[in-house]
Amino acid sequence: MTLWIMLHPVNGKIQPFCGKVPAMSAVLEVADRQISRPSGLAEEVYRRIRSDIMSLRLPPDTRVSVDSLARELGVSQTPIREALSMLEANGLVSRKHFTGYATAPRMDRAQLDELFEFRLLIEPHAARKAADAMVEADMTSLSAVSGEGAPSHDGFADMDTEFHKLIAQGGGNHLIADSLARLHIHVHIFRSCFRSEIAEEAVHEHDVVIKAIHARNGAAAEAAMRRHIERSYGRLRDFIKE
Repeated sequence: MTLWIMLHPVNGKIQPFCGKVPAMSAVLEVADRQISRPSGLAEEVYRRIRSDIMSLRLPPDTRVSVDSLARELGVSQTPIREALSMLEANGLVSRKHFTGYATAPRMDRAQLDELFEFRLLIEPHAARKAADAMVEADMTSLSAVSGEGAPSHDGFADMDTEFHKLIAQGGGNHLIADSLARLHIHVHIFRSCFRSEIAEEAVHEHDVVIKAIHARNGAAAEAAMRRHIERSYGRLRDFIKE
């Protein structure tokens, strides 16, 4: 066995290495994945794992290895476990006895139907309230998260979640806002790939809702939100089996 002396790709320290030297592309890939910022480390790890779940790099109903994530991201197990606890609170992972953490399974058709039944009951009402009560500063923020120009599915998912959350908050009901933020994460996990035409349709529907809220037209905002949710459900049916 050959003993090599190598520089660590992140911290630059000299360290021994036994065996065949890995390809430089593999070393650089590891360096790109690792997290080097100490401040807010658990939150950064949370965002990285959440992104992997949303993009299906970590598929639904898959075991999540704390050890593997710690090695991959170049951090200790402590921020990994803290991040997984936050993800568990959002319903993106679950902790099972003896086997550790696993990503949440993809919802079936019955669960999807229940989710959109809830959304149709709550979100049109929230949009009507937002048209009456949302402050001007939040209206400006709402326009910024319509989803236009999102570079990826993950980026669009974040903007879409924030869009619906701002509308719920604009109506003054933070319980609705928190509930919707969690539900929208699971809606986007349905989409196993990013399709620009889906985003374009949703952005157009968002714009109609925004215009109604800006006009302080509660009835129009309610109707526009209802149409958006109904069409969103129709698009998502393509991503799930009976």
